Amino acid sequence: MVKKVITTEKAPKAIGPYSAGIQVNGFVYTSGQLGLDPQSGTLVEGGIEAETRRALENLKAVLEAGGSGLSQVVKTTVFLRDMGDFGKMNAIYETFFSNQPPARSAVQVAALPKGAAVEIEAVAEI
Repeated sequence: MVKKVITTEKAPKAIGPYSAGIQVNGFVYTSGQLGLDPQSGTLVEGGIEAETRRALENLKAVLEAGGSGLSQVVKTTVFLRDMGDFGKMNAIYETFFSNQPPARSAVQVAALPKGAAVEIEAVAEI
């Protein structure tokens, strides 16, 4: 097994002892992506919609740095601070995965890092 750490300047730096993504055995496994601006590292303004869009853009950047892309995602997990935001998140999510969407789980959690409203992780083929 050859494990490759994925990094990119197009997504926020890790805020802890983990990698943005790992490439191994023909797959890319991403860490959860928040709606953080890659340059400033701060949460974008605009609520759940803006955070979802930015989180998915960050996810896309990590996947591309790992030799994959959104069209190759097979599974995502969405963590929501408030399940009441599901519809708004889903409307933005659908614009990124409109054709052959991946399998997905969505769960409400007590809290997310930096007070975020949403965090999204993925597994994708290379």
